[in-house]
Amino acid sequence: MTDETHANLDRLLQSGGIRLGRAQLDRLSWLASQYGAPTLDDITEGRRSGVIILTEPPSGAAAELFYRSLTPGSAVVIPFSENPGFDFLKSKLTEFGTVGPCGADGPHEMWWGSIGWSKFLTAADASTIRPRIVSCYPRGSDDSAALVLRQSLERLRLDCHIEPIETQLDDRILCFEKAEFMVRMWNKYREPLLFVETDATLREPPLLPSFLGCDVALHKWNRWEMSARTLYLGRSVRAERLLRAWQQLAASYPAIWEGYLLDQAWSLTTSQVPLDTVWLPRSYHALKGDLGATRATILHDRQTTTMELGPDPAFANLVRVARRAGRAGARDAFMVMTSKAEAGNGISVILRDISASDAGAVAATVEAVTGAYATDCGGYGRLELSLCAWQEDVGAARDAAALARYRILEIAPGQRIANDFFAAHASSDSVMTARHLFP
Repeated sequence: MTDETHANLDRLLQSGGIRLGRAQLDRLSWLASQYGAPTLDDITEGRRSGVIILTEPPSGAAAELFYRSLTPGSAVVIPFSENPGFDFLKSKLTEFGTVGPCGADGPHEMWWGSIGWSKFLTAADASTIRPRIVSCYPRGSDDSAALVLRQSLERLRLDCHIEPIETQLDDRILCFEKAEFMVRMWNKYREPLLFVETDATLREPPLLPSFLGCDVALHKWNRWEMSARTLYLGRSVRAERLLRAWQQLAASYPAIWEGYLLDQAWSLTTSQVPLDTVWLPRSYHALKGDLGATRATILHDRQTTTMELGPDPAFANLVRVARRAGRAGARDAFMVMTSKAEAGNGISVILRDISASDAGAVAATVEAVTGAYATDCGGYGRLELSLCAWQEDVGAARDAAALARYRILEIAPGQRIANDFFAAHASSDSVMTARHLFP
């Protein structure tokens, strides 16, 4: 983008009171280069194109009219997408991706989507960056599926690495074994990696993730449960951080299903760094029996009714709703910030009643809390901010903070947050401790 275009984008964001971090600005700039100059809260009559930035959730009727007005040449960006008020509109759109919070500079999750993938699926063919396809299977097992996969990759002239690995079980690979394999591939190769299960067949070059230039790309089964059968990792520090988190969780909990561990690694990583995530279309995770299987880019040798792919009954309903809406659940910290304070203590701030409050008030409170922590951490080495729509969410967030032995503060949207907010609470803690020691 030209300097003039950047300047126009900055003025537009300032007029809407929108604060975006560097990674979020990069994604928005990229979208503008694909769709055209953005407009702000453009909910008007008539067909539209270009990038539309929404800062307030439309009502049900307005959301329906807005959805009907969109064309394949339009994209929707929601810079405060952590707010559940946007869930209804997002459920009607095709979710392309999210960019996680960027600390105090961009303390919100940015969501982007449209009415379908057709524009990008066509444009991706021109991508010059090709991922290396990697896969593994248990040593000593039947390698016929690996041979079919390799032949499909040779036909498409794609570089690959497929190997048998030592496994605890003869017939399948456990999550920690897959994660360790991926770490080895990350260290061995320099290009982006695309893992697919050995029973998959590639019909077309899988160029969409590299064309989009994201950190990580994967498919959400039933729009909420993450699948590790197709997993793309771009060559970025943030992608490596997700991979390492997944490896550590898998090593600590080897009996837990890989999709759930990937979900938890993603939640942890996106709360700490602005992870640029793409949610791959079904054509990158097609199963035999799917209506669109003949047009699939990646076809897995599983029937559509395969229970091991989902839904997992162990997932809490609260998490399912949040994942469908492309945001972290109430049981996960929305954002984690660290300070230079040497103290190992942490503080958990719970922002309640966000579903019943104005989106602008919620966003302003998030910005005030993160800004205050960046200005004066009060000696707290770590801040975890949780967004809670219901009282049940508040209880879950409190329980999690108590397990971590964090100081817990509960606030409401619109509450005044001074720059010395954390220092003041740290002082009150010191006074209470002194009174306890010296009555």
